[in-house]
Amino acid sequence: MPAPPYSAGVRLLPNAVTVLALCAGLSAVYFALSGRFELCVAAVGAAALCDALDGRLARLLDASTRIGAELDSLADLVSFGVAPALVIYIWALEGSRFGWIVALVFAICMALRLARFNTLIDAEDEYPFAKEFFVGVPAPAAALSAGIPLYLTLHFGPGWWSAPLLVGLWALLVAGLMVSRLPTLSFKTVRVPPNYIAPLLVLVGIAAALLITAPFLGLAIVAVVYLLLIPYTGYRYRWLARHPEAWGVPVRERRAVARAARPARRLGLRSPLRRRVAGRASAMAAAVRRFGDDPTGAIQRGRAGNGRTGNGRAPGPAPLPPRSRLRLGLRRARRR
Repeated sequence: MPAPPYSAGVRLLPNAVTVLALCAGLSAVYFALSGRFELCVAAVGAAALCDALDGRLARLLDASTRIGAELDSLADLVSFGVAPALVIYIWALEGSRFGWIVALVFAICMALRLARFNTLIDAEDEYPFAKEFFVGVPAPAAALSAGIPLYLTLHFGPGWWSAPLLVGLWALLVAGLMVSRLPTLSFKTVRVPPNYIAPLLVLVGIAAALLITAPFLGLAIVAVVYLLLIPYTGYRYRWLARHPEAWGVPVRERRAVARAARPARRLGLRSPLRRRVAGRASAMAAAVRRFGDDPTGAIQRGRAGNGRTGNGRAPGPAPLPPRSRLRLGLRRARRR
């Protein structure tokens, strides 16, 4: 199939936006060296906006390239890993002994998180719904969360939240969340029911007004709300893993599946896919792998016994030993 007739300028547009994100991240370090930390926050925010646009432009224009993917990862490392680490170090940790260690750990964790993300793109997902979640906190959200002490200082002034020890520990905590295996929400797959569109738009308007009137306080609130969503996201991931009947259901219809499962739980009924059933299925699969099409092993045991019984007839299926019956999940027959 021939490639679409896009001009070189259109194909170059997503990569140009990625380069702008890289320049914005480096500019944050420049502003930090000048002591203009409010511009540092603005530069990292501009890098996050460019990062959200370049991938969508590439998919929209069908201009995805290998070099664009590699350039995007490098830009994310600089804009959301190196730049925030240096900004935090220059702002609060430059005079402490462990400050540079914190900056190095944060940047290294960002590199590891991006490397794992690139390797998981081509990997086969364990569950069909895995694409609705990220593994660990994504790069832009980590940079946003790591700056909470700086946002509070720019809004309220110095306080206990700007103590070097607390700032360093908070940066290490966010770095740990980046490389963790915690499932986090991917807003690319979020679908809002029609009944909630109007209230959500009202909340978006309130958030926009807050960001305009008190931008640093608004950023801190947004970051805290995102972090508070992590336990709910983990609960949602575990619920989907336990309910295979909801895997093929659209996201907006899963509430109906959850409501249908509540009466069964209240009556004490078990889900049809419980550990006992899964254990028996795995035991049967192991027996099939061992004996082929004869899971009970009766044919092989008959062959081992000269092929005939005492009355000259072909041997029938031999009874299972008690231990094998237990492994296959079979109960012992009651004697009359």
